[in-house]
Amino acid sequence: MRKRRAEKRRLIPDPKFQDIIVSRFVNNLMLQGKKNTARNSFYDAMDIIALKTKQPPLEIFRKAISNVAPFTEVRSRRVGGATYQVPTEVREDRRIALAIRWLKTYASSRRDKSMAGKLAAEFIAASNGEGSSVKKREDVHRMAEANKAFSHFKW
Repeated sequence: MRKRRAEKRRLIPDPKFQDIIVSRFVNNLMLQGKKNTARNSFYDAMDIIALKTKQPPLEIFRKAISNVAPFTEVRSRRVGGATYQVPTEVREDRRIALAIRWLKTYASSRRDKSMAGKLAAEFIAASNGEGSSVKKREDVHRMAEANKAFSHFKW
């Protein structure tokens, strides 16, 4: 192999909560380089969560991430002309990345006025173990469970 693997960039924690996962979420939420807009949407969602649940919003957010993050997933593996869906464990950074992506995607598909309201509703639902993003994780786990017979093709 000629080239080295790219170095992981260290993220700066966000200014309000001093949390790296929050800054990862904001970066994922951002469109066309508008980080301030993404930050404002996220912080407004946190304010809505604090009003609705009377609990610390950062804990609700963390619980939502942990409830959505998958433990196993299926990956395609080609063996002798046939393609098998092989269940594999998910690395920690990918788990968080998938959770962030699913929360953002299913929040944006919700029916609500603002993105902040959509995010708040999805975070609350996910922290309670319900909502579309948690259903997505259940589907991924179900696929991995159904294809357990091909787990000996792991690489």
